[in-house]
Amino acid sequence: MTMLKLKKANALDLYNLRQPQSLPSHFNYIEIGIQYNLKETITKWITNSLKGRFYIGKSVKLNNINRIVECLVVGFEDPKELSYFTLACPHLKYS
Repeated sequence: MTMLKLKKANALDLYNLRQPQSLPSHFNYIEIGIQYNLKETITKWITNSLKGRFYIGKSVKLNNINRIVECLVVGFEDPKELSYFTLACPHLKYS
């Protein structure tokens, strides 16, 4: 028989304020190359592993040979969470 892990309630989750619809200007962010189903898996990892506000969405940018490519923008309100995300997220190691 397995025991359930109880998590402490997060007020941002309760009021549906944790994930804004657009990237706020004060967020620190990283751009990642898009792969299949990467947005959903990263969102799930962030929700389970971090506590602060975050943004995840698609964008376009110019690559080094001046071609337009699609990318995934992941932003965090707290710069410490961005650092932890880039070091600990297992889904970034394969992109």
